[in-house]
Amino acid sequence: MIRKLKDSKYRLYSRKKDETTGKRRNLGTFDNREAAEKHEKDVQYFKRH
Repeated sequence: MIRKLKDSKYRLYSRKKDETTGKRRNLGTFDNREAAEKHEKDVQYFKRH
């Protein structure tokens, strides 16, 4: 899940919520959406390999 922050950056959050905190895990902050989408693809790839 990618969200745009107030400072015009993009943050990648995990898809599932953390059971203990009830919030999504921060997986990185990026300057543009393309970089965030690329990192999301990389994360999904390494989850399966």
